[in-house]
Amino acid sequence: MLKNDQLDQWDRENFFHPSTHLAQHARGESPNRVIKTASGVFIEDRDGNKLLDAFAGLYCVNAGYGRQEIAEAIADQARELAYYHSYVGHGTEASITLAKMILDRAPANMSKVYFGLGGSDANETNVKLIWYYNNILGRPEKKKIISRWRGYHGSGLVTGSLTGLELFHKKFDLPVDQVIHTEAPYYYRRADLDQSEDQFVAHCAAELEALIEREGADTIAAFIGEPVLGTGGIVPPPAGYWEAIQAVLRKHDILLVADEVVTGFGRLGSMFGSDHYGIEADIITIAKGLTSAYAPLSGSIVSDKVWKVLEQGTDENGPIGHGWTYSAHPIGAAAGVANLKLIDELNLVSNAGEVGAYLNATMAEALAGHAHVGDVRGEGMLCAVEFVKDKDSRTFFDAADKIGPQISAKLLEQDKVIARAMPQGDILGFAPPFCLTRAEADQVVAATVRAVRAVLG
Repeated sequence: MLKNDQLDQWDRENFFHPSTHLAQHARGESPNRVIKTASGVFIEDRDGNKLLDAFAGLYCVNAGYGRQEIAEAIADQARELAYYHSYVGHGTEASITLAKMILDRAPANMSKVYFGLGGSDANETNVKLIWYYNNILGRPEKKKIISRWRGYHGSGLVTGSLTGLELFHKKFDLPVDQVIHTEAPYYYRRADLDQSEDQFVAHCAAELEALIEREGADTIAAFIGEPVLGTGGIVPPPAGYWEAIQAVLRKHDILLVADEVVTGFGRLGSMFGSDHYGIEADIITIAKGLTSAYAPLSGSIVSDKVWKVLEQGTDENGPIGHGWTYSAHPIGAAAGVANLKLIDELNLVSNAGEVGAYLNATMAEALAGHAHVGDVRGEGMLCAVEFVKDKDSRTFFDAADKIGPQISAKLLEQDKVIARAMPQGDILGFAPPFCLTRAEADQVVAATVRAVRAVLG
């Protein structure tokens, strides 16, 4: 225990943790867990606690933990060539191969892949490319980006602005002026309870149309959205939503960015969420599942339409003035190649769809009669349970009661299962690795039922 006590002290004295109550952590008032090892869907801390990770880290360990094939690919690449940049036409076997593998799996209208490190920097890249695109086309006023409330697109200056969650704006002077927000496709939380799903979809499209009219279509460059809202509550869109939204965007010549950091590479049971929902994007953002988080890597997949304008821009202005030192880092690229091969070989996309559907159906059935469970929803290997004070009137708990965090904590304490208390609501989120079995899904559901009963009766 002395070793762990020392690490605990070092942690609290030296380590700045993201998304953490800094003062409570520094004072020792919040838990500190040092993770030691992992395999499959389980992680283990230095005290020997074995935990079922039903959130795959941060929806990112798609292939599961402990995959030696990926580890060996990383080690082999580090021994052969640990680093070289990708500026001015330089590449490595791993980065070139991975770009080809991504485009082989991406929607047919995609042309090239720009590599970064994380989803936030990928979306920063996307915004810069969109602004460049409109400057090249002689439309310098067409620069605003429409995002959605409750969307998550990163934590940078522009990407934190795109994110439509209060926590990421508060006291950071965000959002910036170029970012505006429209309604989230969150049917359960619709203002008018009498609306059918079709009516709500029409309402979302009308709200978008009204925003464009107020701002002026000639000032709006792009719309960004996750195929399924992730951190904002794990909310699949109502049927017909993406068709209706795309019709509005096409009418006003507004580019569409599909943020597939969570949904890309199989989480919905389809290789991309764009395929799953019939989204014809101009740019697709990828990260997490690209390497199953075994190494940092992200990407912006650029469509033929956008790429042609980028080429025109460099013919007119010289080399494009954008790049990261670690773009297409060979170790990340090697991890990506091994990861995508493994996902194919183990048929993990299909498993995500099949076991994910089982998890969602079993969770819904197990909690259907509970007085404080308002909604159980999901798609593929994504599932969420939303808790309410009163189901019939759809009255929510006071945020100060922290019902979601209480249930998440009880789940961990009683059954050693990790789920995520989502922000801005009492919502428990699940996003397990794709290798989850039906028996493990049953374990997650049974543990959730016990935690809900312990907190809410």
